[in-house]
Amino acid sequence: MTTEPQTAATNTTTNTDTRGERTILTGKVTSAKMEKTIVVEVVRLVQHPKYHRVVRITKKFYAHDEQRAAKQGDTVRIVASRPLSRLKRWRLKEVLTRNASAQ
Repeated sequence: MTTEPQTAATNTTTNTDTRGERTILTGKVTSAKMEKTIVVEVVRLVQHPKYHRVVRITKKFYAHDEQRAAKQGDTVRIVASRPLSRLKRWRLKEVLTRNASAQ
């Protein structure tokens, strides 16, 4: 009985299938004053359970910005990652639009 050694290509294809997609959110940078950390405010529209009215819900997320590319007022896309600190569980993926007043 001969067994062939597994190649790295077969391992990576099964790994990516089982891991699944990472959560991606889009929001506006409210603070970029920390070292390599930005605060992103994400706005969602949710229907109120009792009054059936559409309510705007905002939530702040702390994201890691390695190159310090994002500035306050920019619209950015963030992606979920492993915990980087006590509050940071997101990484900056890309800057979608720049704040015109900051330039």
